[in-house]
Amino acid sequence: MSKVKQAILKITNATDAKEIEEIQSLWSGYGKISRYSLEGCNIKTVIVKNIIFPNQTDHPKGWNTDISHQRKVKSYQVESKWYKSYSHFNDNACRIPKCYGTEIIGEEQVIVLEDLDAAGFPIRKTKLTKDEVKVCLKWLANFHAKFLDVKPAGLWQTGTYWHLATRPDEFKLMNDSGLKQASEIIDKVLNNGQFKTLVHGDAKVANFCFSNDMNQVSAVDFQYVGGGCGMKDVAYLLGSCLSENECKIYEEELLNIYFSELKIALINNYKSHKFSGLEKEWRLKYSYAWADFTRFLMGWMPTHQKINGYSKIQVKKVLKELSH
Repeated sequence: MSKVKQAILKITNATDAKEIEEIQSLWSGYGKISRYSLEGCNIKTVIVKNIIFPNQTDHPKGWNTDISHQRKVKSYQVESKWYKSYSHFNDNACRIPKCYGTEIIGEEQVIVLEDLDAAGFPIRKTKLTKDEVKVCLKWLANFHAKFLDVKPAGLWQTGTYWHLATRPDEFKLMNDSGLKQASEIIDKVLNNGQFKTLVHGDAKVANFCFSNDMNQVSAVDFQYVGGGCGMKDVAYLLGSCLSENECKIYEEELLNIYFSELKIALINNYKSHKFSGLEKEWRLKYSYAWADFTRFLMGWMPTHQKINGYSKIQVKKVLKELSH
């Protein structure tokens, strides 16, 4: 019996577990995500994230550095900590898969999760309509309200996979520019505010699972959850599922929807007195979140399609503000 299967049986109390399908391999060859069927327990299927730390990494963009490896190792430790210590605070307003348990097996790690397809969230998207984006913004607003003022103990002190301190290799490769020169100030503006929450840290459309009617959503992949400003998640989500033109056209409407949902969520979490100051601070940081992510892309992959007219407008706006 494989160690992974042993871990699944131990965690679920099933009598047997069979791998039905491999859903995807993990980034840079760090393992895989699979669906397993179970016998002898109440759970019919589970999703198993099996992390294996390889000797040789195979990064799609060639970033096979020790810094890159250590960041990934920590990201899986963070994800396990998230599911063990924080995930039970989530409710249906910011739905995530139930975690049945985690196990360390030598150099491997196993996370056994609820099968969201079976739970009523079988739809995956790469692009979203404006109304579909609203469903994700509502999820983010509820998540940010739920974890407002929560300290990221055991998580990333600064959430997101692209923040400045964790990307020195990419920063070195950036062409000298106004954005490069302003990067440290942008980072400070984003991370030193009065209002901090936990950010998902990788809130792209691919990490949201939708119900059949597209009215409900659950989020997955908590490797980069940590402290920060909610605008990081919002800007990153919009950039992942809308065209540059749609970002431009819908920016004001979608930000208003996010803050409207955030106000309701803060009321529901007995934090309504925070809303006025938080909205004022975070609205000003939206462009900074775009500029921060653009800084990462400029070093990581300067030909990336997300470096477009809209992101350049946001960078220009930030640099203009900082020059005054």
